[in-house]
Amino acid sequence: MIRRIMILITTFVVVSCGPAATAVPPAPESPTQALLPENTFIAELTQTPTAEPMPSPTLTPTDTPLPPLELPTEIPNAPAQLAWDGMPTYPADSQPGFAFRVLYDPETWALTTDPFGFPALGHRRIPYCVISVTSGRGLPRNITVEHDMLYTSTVTFDVGTAYENGVRKFVTYTGGDGVIITGFMVTFEEEADECLADAVTVLTTLRSVPVSQTTPQP
Repeated sequence: MIRRIMILITTFVVVSCGPAATAVPPAPESPTQALLPENTFIAELTQTPTAEPMPSPTLTPTDTPLPPLELPTEIPNAPAQLAWDGMPTYPADSQPGFAFRVLYDPETWALTTDPFGFPALGHRRIPYCVISVTSGRGLPRNITVEHDMLYTSTVTFDVGTAYENGVRKFVTYTGGDGVIITGFMVTFEEEADECLADAVTVLTTLRSVPVSQTTPQP
């Protein structure tokens, strides 16, 4: 009996002196969590997408028309027709010493200068209806030209009608009377048919005259 009691005492002493259970330390708090009070929730940070700048609207260039030509006042008691004389625009194809002459009604047309300083006829009633001299030159790619012929008993013209994106913009008349070859261009903004009809009335009076007989121009 005493032996059994001693064994129990020895066992109890051995167990009580064993290693103590190791406590698991709590996870360290982050600096942010350490500064926050209890029961504070940390919202998850999400990246807000940066709004891309809106593209600037594309401005379509528009043609700004030049102001109408300044026309001289009508001549009191003017004759029914006045002469516009000038040198042919195709001198290599014309006989030397000759100029062109066309006749115009001073109540319908006025002799003036175009924006480039060249002589031109401006219509008195139709703004931007102008007859000016011209010669062959290149055209933009968006311009298409349809050709026709105009014959009278004294002159022959190659008529080139120019269209920009399908819209009639101007008409050229290139020809002569067999002595001179010259070119004219008729431009317009409105009343195109009326403008062209009045212009053809002028251009079909074309004839060549010796330079010595040309009329001095104002």
